[in-house]
Amino acid sequence: MDERLGRDGGSVGSLSPRSLRRLVEAMPKAELHLHLDGAVLPATALDLARTRGVDAPRDFATMAATLVAPMPCRDQDQLLDAFDLPVALLQDAEALERVARELVSLEAATGVRYAEIRWAPALHTERGLSLDDGIAAVCAGAAAGSAATGVVVRLICTAMRSDEPAGNVALAEVAARFRDRGLTGFDLAGREERYPDAGAHRRAFEAARAGGLHITLHAGEWGGAAQVRRALALDPERIAHGPGTIDDPGLIAELRSRGVVLDLTPTSNWQAGIVPSIDAHPLARLHRAGVSVTLSTDDPTVSDVRLTDEYESAVARIGLTPAELWAIDRRALDVAFAGEDVLAPLRAEFDAWSAGIPELVAG
Repeated sequence: MDERLGRDGGSVGSLSPRSLRRLVEAMPKAELHLHLDGAVLPATALDLARTRGVDAPRDFATMAATLVAPMPCRDQDQLLDAFDLPVALLQDAEALERVARELVSLEAATGVRYAEIRWAPALHTERGLSLDDGIAAVCAGAAAGSAATGVVVRLICTAMRSDEPAGNVALAEVAARFRDRGLTGFDLAGREERYPDAGAHRRAFEAARAGGLHITLHAGEWGGAAQVRRALALDPERIAHGPGTIDDPGLIAELRSRGVVLDLTPTSNWQAGIVPSIDAHPLARLHRAGVSVTLSTDDPTVSDVRLTDEYESAVARIGLTPAELWAIDRRALDVAFAGEDVLAPLRAEFDAWSAGIPELVAG
């Protein structure tokens, strides 16, 4: 048996829990849906709260518990409330750079080889930090983390649904100036029930495209398949979330025909109240229906989950086979917001790893 699967028995098709854990720990991984402010480590939050004078817990246990949103929340609004403290802690360039660097190290520790980190620069200007300086700080932190770990990192600038459309146009124009520093995508997020019409920000997406940025946006954390359909009007390459797609066969067919990807996050989707349980998440059904999907954590701290946990749950609870899980992981490198010069070597690395485990590519 391959050492990467362990020695406790079980084939790849029917792994023991221990062997499954070893397999997903060993897998090289790509994570495309990952929020900076949802990944602040408790020890870092303690230090930032103390040094920035932010009203927050002053002991580790209370801080760690405070940073995690309820499991589950009553709705998306309650989940998003959990970001108030992290955002308050990240109001200067030094804090942003530090947390970005630490997040890359966290990704490396879970076997991630390629990561896309997204954040909303406008949320970090409350104490006078400019958009340019805030974006530069995250770029610097991501670059430092990448240099220290070897993880390839690209960044996605997120606009907020609640912000004025003209402000998001300006944000897109600023973000595009950082393409040579690893910022390659533009996103839209926020409280969907209060601001359901992403089309109000069409000009921002046009500005982002004109600046050479790839396009994604959040949809379907409220409103189900109808919200995913609304998102398609902006012609995204990828949609963050959207598990409700499973309820609309026509939408499934449209996503397939247009090649639009769903960046799914089962734990976060359950936590936000948009699926009844992790076990009931439609990840496997969407994949088998031919929808292009990827698998991510969304918010490692806010959802108290690591990518290895999501991979393990995808097999043990949601019902993917190991081969299907590997296909989803590998697919991320075909839809990532990076150039072929970056992705081709990573694909070769992933393929070389899986070649030692034939069952993973057996279908």
